[in-house]
Amino acid sequence: MNVRIEKACFDKLIKANLLPQAELEKLYEESMRAKNSFSEQLIQLGLIKESVILKIYSEVLNIPYIEKKRIAVDDGTLKKVPIKFAWYYKFFPISLEGRKLTIAVSRLIDVNTLDEIRLGLGFDISLAFIPSQDIQELLKKHYGLGAETVDKILSQRAIGKEYVNPSADVSSEEVEDLEKLAESASVVQLVNQIILEAVKKRASDIHIEPSRGKVRFRYRIDGVLHEAPVPQDIIRFLPTILSRIKIMANLNIVEKRLPQDGKARVRTQNQSIDLRISSIPTSQGESMVIRILPNQMVYDLANLGLEEAYLKKFKQLLQRNEGIVFLTGPTGSGKSTTLYAGIQQISKTERKIITIEDPVEYEMGDITQIQVVPDVGLTFAKGLRSMLRHDPDVMMVGEVRDLETADIAIRAALTGHLILSTLHTNDAASGVTRLLDIGVEPYLIASSVIAFMAQRLVRVICPACKTEVEQLPDEIHEMIERDLAMTDENPIKAFYGRGCDQCFETGYQGRIAIHEMLEIDQDIKQLIYQKATAEQIKAFAMTKGMKTLRQDGWQKVLAGQTTADEVLRATSAVPDIIPMPFKMTSAQKVKIETPDQGFHNKRKYERLMINFPITYRIVDDQGQKTDSKEKLSHPYGRGVTENISAGGISFLTRDPIKAGSILELKLEMPDQLDPIQCLGRTLRVMKVLDWVGDAGGYRYKLAVLFLAINSVDRTRIENFCELTIG
Repeated sequence: MNVRIEKACFDKLIKANLLPQAELEKLYEESMRAKNSFSEQLIQLGLIKESVILKIYSEVLNIPYIEKKRIAVDDGTLKKVPIKFAWYYKFFPISLEGRKLTIAVSRLIDVNTLDEIRLGLGFDISLAFIPSQDIQELLKKHYGLGAETVDKILSQRAIGKEYVNPSADVSSEEVEDLEKLAESASVVQLVNQIILEAVKKRASDIHIEPSRGKVRFRYRIDGVLHEAPVPQDIIRFLPTILSRIKIMANLNIVEKRLPQDGKARVRTQNQSIDLRISSIPTSQGESMVIRILPNQMVYDLANLGLEEAYLKKFKQLLQRNEGIVFLTGPTGSGKSTTLYAGIQQISKTERKIITIEDPVEYEMGDITQIQVVPDVGLTFAKGLRSMLRHDPDVMMVGEVRDLETADIAIRAALTGHLILSTLHTNDAASGVTRLLDIGVEPYLIASSVIAFMAQRLVRVICPACKTEVEQLPDEIHEMIERDLAMTDENPIKAFYGRGCDQCFETGYQGRIAIHEMLEIDQDIKQLIYQKATAEQIKAFAMTKGMKTLRQDGWQKVLAGQTTADEVLRATSAVPDIIPMPFKMTSAQKVKIETPDQGFHNKRKYERLMINFPITYRIVDDQGQKTDSKEKLSHPYGRGVTENISAGGISFLTRDPIKAGSILELKLEMPDQLDPIQCLGRTLRVMKVLDWVGDAGGYRYKLAVLFLAINSVDRTRIENFCELTIG
């Protein structure tokens, strides 16, 4: 301990008034009596940052303090300093000028240690101060992850032969050697370093990918893969590393020709981590992926990114006693996490909850969880049947993949169970067509499913380096204005992350979900009965206020949570049809129709002049805000048709209906068959004088385009018109 330096450090801290003087004096006296380092004690207790102490050292000793981002190292300097030397003495070589080597240290170095470094390297030594954490990061970045361990193994001559292809056949003697090496302290330490580094960087997966003459290690952080720097010599120990991981997962280290899957549990940083391990054979050897799963799931619905209205609605759905809630999205979109958070929300003593998953990703207390095992015949369908005999209130099915699983889940929902499950679709409305594709009848979907919720994950801007965007690109500005129907009076502010140590220079830290919720109400049920397309269902749901994934993403951009690039990466464009309550141009109004474009200018179908009664109900009156109860209880209006075709109708009514309104129609056709029910959009409204009655008055002539009509009913109208005209 250098008393002069410690006294100078004490005096400067007193002068800076960073801590109470009495506390500093007490710590200083204790350190002097115990002959401990006063400054190191302050750092260990967390009272002063290490950088503050090092800057004081810099002033007192006239040794420069350097920021990590200002350090630029050339390969020539690194080659002159072995990693084992730098790691042992805990320094990082910065520059070499002639015979003078500048090294970065995080502590005071005594004369004896400095002489050892000078003698060992053969250079004159110049010092600079930098925090210890920065030294570790620089060593990993420039020498490679686990470089000191690899160097130790090489120096011990633990493996004396060059790298061989891990997929090649090996003798029993080589297998025995691999087993011994895989259990050696150095290899165990190397594998632990790889896993620990992934945990520190918040990685969800570790990818080990061999290629010709080298191996690549990558970490998936916030959904994006980042390459981890590793020493070149690590390729020589790839078979040993893979064998060690296989031993941890209780896999067969001899089998290299077939895929293998396993799991392991490790403890690091005072937490238990579950690992899911998968290996596949490639032309250059075995490739392995390690999925890192926290042993305890701590997600809360309120922190998943659900906007307030969706959060309230989702909680209401979870309180239902029956029905199915489907989460949709591609692999890795966070569906399972949302389901787990939902289950955690409703997990109570009085409710029995059973899940069947492939695999069980998170272990949850007080929840019965079943792992699918296809090899012994335990499939989703078979597990579901058994679950029904265990008197559950809520069941979670990892994924509905086939008709058998869907049929059992639907029938369970119809008999008084709440089912939570997932589907692989691009958006919420596509969940309907996905179920239709696997063979589920429309009436079963309409009567059992209560909601589809699509989800994607976008990265969150790092709060430490968050910066406002000075000039948002015009095309992004226009997209946000168009998709959210904003005006020039609403200024658009966006942010991005510059990149810092906390986010590993990515500009992002963590992820948040964006959502699209399709609730199955009576109107959507009618579309399902008629086997409407996903586009038709989505367009109609948007007229009722459903936000798309991209619209929800733009809201999070405006809230400063994510960036426009992330939203564009994770979502598809909002449909050209801009539904109510957004502003719609006359050109866009026609785009929703199928199959003909343009009701009165281009006619694909014959039009028949005929009068017969029609009843209707206003589903959405061009975005005007009306009380939902009032809309549902609105009496059916009546009218008389003037003409009809398979593309639409024209009729007279006394109700002042607005152009663009969505109508639920019931056509009482003169062919003596059952009435036809469908949806239509009002294209034109004409006010006409009506002299019928004592006082006279006005009626309204409406031209209505069929939006969603059963193909059988459309053919029926077409045939009726042709026969009557003929």
